[in-house]
Formats: sequence, structure tokens, C-alpha cells
Amino acid sequence: MASAGEGPAGAGAGAGGGVGGGREERLRRWRLVLGGEADGTGCSLSGRDAAMDRTLAAVYSPRAEAGGGSRSGGLGGSAPQVARWLGDIRSYFPSSVVQVMQQDAIERLGLTRLLMEPEMLEAVEPDVHLVGTLISLGKALPETTRETARAVVRKVVADLERRIATKTRSVVGGALDRSARTSRPRHRDIDWDRTIRANLRNYLPEQRTVVPERLVGYARAQQALKKEVILCIDQSGSMAASVVHSSVFGAVLASMPSLSTRLVVFDTSVVDLTEELSDPVDVLFGVQLGGGTDINRALAYCQAKISRPADTVVVLISDLYEGGIRDEMLKRVAAMKAAGVEFVALLALSDEGAPAYDREHAAALAALGAPAFACTPDLFPEVMAAALQKRPLPIPEP
Repeated sequence: MASAGEGPAGAGAGAGGGVGGGREERLRRWRLVLGGEADGTGCSLSGRDAAMDRTLAAVYSPRAEAGGGSRSGGLGGSAPQVARWLGDIRSYFPSSVVQVMQQDAIERLGLTRLLMEPEMLEAVEPDVHLVGTLISLGKALPETTRETARAVVRKVVADLERRIATKTRSVVGGALDRSARTSRPRHRDIDWDRTIRANLRNYLPEQRTVVPERLVGYARAQQALKKEVILCIDQSGSMAASVVHSSVFGAVLASMPSLSTRLVVFDTSVVDLTEELSDPVDVLFGVQLGGGTDINRALAYCQAKISRPADTVVVLISDLYEGGIRDEMLKRVAAMKAAGVEFVALLALSDEGAPAYDREHAAALAALGAPAFACTPDLFPEVMAAALQKRPLPIPEP
């Protein structure tokens, strides 16, 4: 019932009554949190509160949960009932709560089949989790629903691109400029920190200054510089949100002329979706969520595509539950790093908090100098910038 608690608590503040306004208001909120099945408050609901309670009970009451997996559940079997429910929750709760409730309804009440109906897709609030559900359905989507599904996915992708594109191009582009050094920079392009370090032997104590015999600067717009990035993405079912974010980031990185970006997805097989990077929606519909995991096989493919190890960053995005050959996987990572490849292991690329992952494999990668950590979309540009410049990665505190 934790998710239900999120909904009414947030709704209570905006659904009438003063915030924290006395005993009656506290009882009202507890009644909404506990639901009618576990009501010990003695508080009765009416009007808007009663309607809100019914929308919550449709998903979170014990009777609704008992129907989980069947199409009936707490929302009944008909599409019109579900459509009304989707409209109701939008009128009672903010968008962030609506998205949580939709996802809970899909998981608890087995509503996945209803997403194959165009009128249902038009009624839902698009978010990353819904996109994950749609791409997991893949070819099971009927022809009548596919265009609607693509429209839903495109809306979420466009929202994500607006959120991340500018920052990614700025941060990663700046890192690329700074990784190309010149010894004859214009004044505005001088890297003063590196110039001072390079000339410390020319320090004059009496003048308390350094004589800069050699200038170090940033090379601007060097088209000859071409860093290579390979995004290697686990498409097992638990990685749905990471797949969505990775696809959008891949498209943004591919749009940068100083980068050569490759996007590879894998389960027990490997699919190269680099040719689809001009449109992340095509990438997502080229993904097949679910199945096993063979990280070793995926890394073998990526390793074969590396032509300039010292200028290559490989980003593995996986929970590290390896179904392939563990020792071979670790040997490949060690070989890539020994050749000069920057190897980054992300346990998740999402806003969902700490993921489940294989701790033994994460520790083994850390021992090779490739620490594995979860990363939010907001942090990813800084991670990429550090990897491209061969700086320590900005690993978040656990």
C-alpha cells in the first residue's frame, strides 16, 4: 500500500481542508491512506474525497489485488470503465502521482492487454514506464494500435530530449574541446591551470611568478578529433527505463560531429542499432525487452568494433546478472582497459534510485578499475565528459 499512501497524502493537501488543520483533517488523511478495507479512523468520506477513495480502491484495495493478473481486477473488465478511471485520477492527482498509479494498475491488475487498444493509449499519461511497457509488447501490438503507440513513445522521447539535449551537448562538447590541446593557443583559449603546471620549473621566487615558456590551450573546432563512444545496453526486462534514457542519449551523442557513436543492445543475442540513431523512437521499437543476458557476447561484439582504443569510451549499462561466461567477460574488460579504452559500467541509467544488481560482478569490475554505479540522467553528461577526458568519474555517494 506504499504507492497508495503517496497518492492521497499528496492529494489531501490540495483537495480541501487546511494543511495539518486539526484532528479532523488528520483523520481524513489517514482514512484516505488506509482505505475502506482497513478503516479504523471512524471518519466517513463524501463528495470529492469519496470519489478519490474509489479511484484508489480500484487499484490498492485487497479485493483489487486479489484480481491481479486477471483482466477484471478492481477496474472491471470493460475498456470504458478503465477510460473513466484514467480520467478520474487525472482530475484528483498531479501528473507525477498519475504516472505511479497507472504503472501500479498495469502491474497489479494485468491491464497490459488494454494498452493494445488505441482509445486506452490516448487516455493514459505518457511516461518512461509506459514506454517500457509498450516496447516490451513489441510485435504483439496490433496494427491498429502501433501508430498510437509510436505517438505516445515520441511524446515521451521529445520531452526527454528537451530535458537532456542542451546540457549533454554543452558538457560533452566542452570536454571534447578541452581534450584537444594546442601549444599555440589564442589568448582566450589558454588553459591556465595546465599552463602553470607545465611551467612550474620557471617559477621566480623574487617576483613570485611563473614564466610561461610553454602555453597549453584548448583547440577549437578540430574536426580531425573524433572520439568514439559505444553504448552497450542490456535489454533484459528489468532495464526498461535505462533502455529508454540510453536510446535518447545515444541519439543526442550521435548528433555531435566530434563523436562517432555506436549503440548496441543485447540479451542473449546482440543487435547493432547504430543506423537507427537519427530517430530514438526507431531505436526503441528495435529493442526487444525481456529474455536472458549474455554480457560477454555483447562485449565481444563491441571489442571487435574498436579501431582506436585510446580514443574510445565503452559504456556498459547493465545490472550485471550475467548468463554468459563470467571469466571471459572480465577478461574482455581487462583487455579493453589495457589497450587504453575508457570503460564505464552503469548499473542503471534512470531516476528510479538504487537498482538490484549482481554485487559479485560489480566488485570484480571495480577490481579491474571499472567501478559500477547507478547514474541518473542528469549526471550522465558529467560522467561522459569525465570519461572522454580520462578524468576520475563523478561517482555518486551510495
